Amino acid sequence: MTSDAKPKLLIVEDDEGLQRQLRWAYDDYEVLVASDRDAAINLVRSTEPAVVTLDLGLPPDPDGVSEGFAALENILTLKPDTKVIVASGHGARESALRAIASGAYDFYQKPVDIDQLGLIVRRAFQLHEIECENRRLESQVSENRTVLGTMITAAPEMMKVARTIERV
Repeated sequence: MTSDAKPKLLIVEDDEGLQRQLRWAYDDYEVLVASDRDAAINLVRSTEPAVVTLDLGLPPDPDGVSEGFAALENILTLKPDTKVIVASGHGARESALRAIASGAYDFYQKPVDIDQLGLIVRRAFQLHEIECENRRLESQVSENRTVLGTMITAAPEMMKVARTIERV
């Protein structure tokens, strides 16, 4: 990702008014919008957003949660490292527990408070970035950089101390 590219945020929401409000509120991100599960899955495949806000009440079941949970499962199957923030007003406690158990990063109860949801979204992007950096660093680590069992270092001084301890 180039330094001027905005991180991708996918908003899966069937309420057009809320779509506009969220798009406007998150100008630090490249906001992508989907109104149903199929559109959301297509966007996840084509754009690989790091963070998704997902309304559980999606057509053809806008008053239930079946489509939202199916979308959550599909998204995490396609891209397990995606941070999915589930937002719903449908049976909030039960839905929250089920969403987290199903792999959602976080849950937010509607009605949406833009500032609070914005904080959750920022936290999700930060965690995603840290996890990507950790995977990148882990892939660069070779056996000779691991000391004292599981510690990883590139500092020559630390390598020398650790090798001395290992000999003892």
